[in-house]
Amino acid sequence: MQYRFVRTTVLALALGTAIVAAAMAAAPASEPVDPPAAIAEVTYGTVLVDGVNIAYREAGNPANPKLVLLHGFPSSSHQYRKLIPALADKFHVIAPDYPGFGASDVPDPDKFAYTFDKIADLMDGFLKAKGFDHYGVYMHDYGGPVGFRLISKHPAALDWQIVQNSNAYEVGFSAAWDGFRKALWINRTAETEKPLAGFLTRDGIKGVFLAGSKHPERIAPEAYELDAFNMRRPNVERINMDLFYDYRNNVPLYAGWQKMLKERQPKTVIFWGQSDPFFTKEGGDAYLKDLPNAEMHRLDAGHFALEDCGDYIAKNIRRFYDEKVASKK
Repeated sequence: MQYRFVRTTVLALALGTAIVAAAMAAAPASEPVDPPAAIAEVTYGTVLVDGVNIAYREAGNPANPKLVLLHGFPSSSHQYRKLIPALADKFHVIAPDYPGFGASDVPDPDKFAYTFDKIADLMDGFLKAKGFDHYGVYMHDYGGPVGFRLISKHPAALDWQIVQNSNAYEVGFSAAWDGFRKALWINRTAETEKPLAGFLTRDGIKGVFLAGSKHPERIAPEAYELDAFNMRRPNVERINMDLFYDYRNNVPLYAGWQKMLKERQPKTVIFWGQSDPFFTKEGGDAYLKDLPNAEMHRLDAGHFALEDCGDYIAKNIRRFYDEKVASKK
């Protein structure tokens, strides 16, 4: 009995080995299996700039091409939590938090001017402190007013740019801006502030994330819950209302930014959520007037397109850089 058992087992093993060998021989040699990608390690830190601690997320080899991620309202570098690891093997990526946002300091608005000019100056000092003298820039929402100020000040520092639902054209304003443009910007009072305060509530912030999204199930609740929590800190609602009011000072700069784009023709890829409640699809298309060679991706998404189209955006950032930026250097 023992001999028969051993003989049967050996035959079974031999038969199994033959089947595996035959399957391997039949597999096409042109389709190797890629090794699993290494998980990028994201680090966190702060840099003191003009007395303000600027918090940031960072990943990637400092010897690689540098990429700056500038966040929008009402978020922070947290909105890039998925994009950073997806790009960190190829780029040296950094994403700062503006003062009053994320983990950065929250200076008293009675003593600190929360303006886009001031934020851009602090981001300029931050990038210098981190050794970012040449870089690509990803601009989303508030990232546009900040980024275009940086580019205007140091045009030679820009290697390429990514624009995602960040306005630089009058046609880009949706009807959601009427309370800003037709009331608050004309006369800032408690009455003109009141209708806009809803954007600063938990439900308002959640709405910014979900509005226009075709896949709300892909949007992580902690994204809007974290932003809502941060908004409830002392002075932060006031800070955001100050920025709502200061946004009026971006509009007169649009013509200069457009002229700069037209003259310099930076390598540009645009990702535009077509159902953004704040910025119209015409605002995205307007860039093509000044940047006819820009690559446009019209996404079936809302304001925070990274939340539900993140894989698509990351994949095309990598491809665009290889085809349009690295190959031209």
